[in-house]
Amino acid sequence: MGQILTKDGYKLHYDEYGSGDRIIISAQVGFYPKGMQQYMAELGYHVFCLTLRGFHPSDYVTVDYGEDWYDVFAGDVIALADFLGAESFIYMGASHGAGVGWHLTLGYQDRVSAFVAVVPGPHSLAEGTMSYRQMMMQGIIDAPPPFNPPIDNDEARSIRRKEREEHIRNLPQADERERRIDYGRPLMKCKNEKVLCEKLAGIRIPVLIIGGVDDPISTPDLMMRTAKVLPNCKLVIYSNCGHDIDTDIIEEVSGEADRFLRNALGRAKCYDIVEVN
Repeated sequence: MGQILTKDGYKLHYDEYGSGDRIIISAQVGFYPKGMQQYMAELGYHVFCLTLRGFHPSDYVTVDYGEDWYDVFAGDVIALADFLGAESFIYMGASHGAGVGWHLTLGYQDRVSAFVAVVPGPHSLAEGTMSYRQMMMQGIIDAPPPFNPPIDNDEARSIRRKEREEHIRNLPQADERERRIDYGRPLMKCKNEKVLCEKLAGIRIPVLIIGGVDDPISTPDLMMRTAKVLPNCKLVIYSNCGHDIDTDIIEEVSGEADRFLRNALGRAKCYDIVEVN
């Protein structure tokens, strides 16, 4: 584990897994300790998990960045990369962490060699801009829609999901300063779907989108829309999977990411070499 200090005076916490030159940075409000990030380290990647500002054990934030939250988060990822001396790195994120990735690839495309985007949407702005997390905090909704479908005929996967649910139940209650934060949804400044898609079309680096058919947040329709506008994208969607796919079928999605990254880092393409006989 380590800590960096941002230019505006915030201390940000990160955890480190693995070693080597193939650096992955992931940024989220928190990380499950036995998820995709840790498994990618077992596959030979040097993984850094940055806890976003405003969330323990990073410093709390009392200012509201409004529509700039994700731009601020993206800047913090660059601050970590600079601290590490990484001119180029892979970014990987799930859900809101993937939201950071959209802003990162748009604002710092020269620094990101590839983007592994897990259940990334991004949301349709027609649905509003408030995050599901904040809607729950304010009592607008009692709970989000079920994130994952029931598991059929896979006892080990069921046990894994129960272990994750137990881990979440045992987490300490969030500080009130965390509970007040609404970072909203990615790309809110786009204002409408047309402008959002035009922005996404400008991302030229290789992007891997991973999702599940039963995800009520990053729906297949949203991910398909995103894949259609990205010029260098691979989309993989699994049946009987939902929003927590990166902590559910960890070995599978990590293997898919590893194959994608070998092409992305070696050829800047999202697919294997095409051979002419």
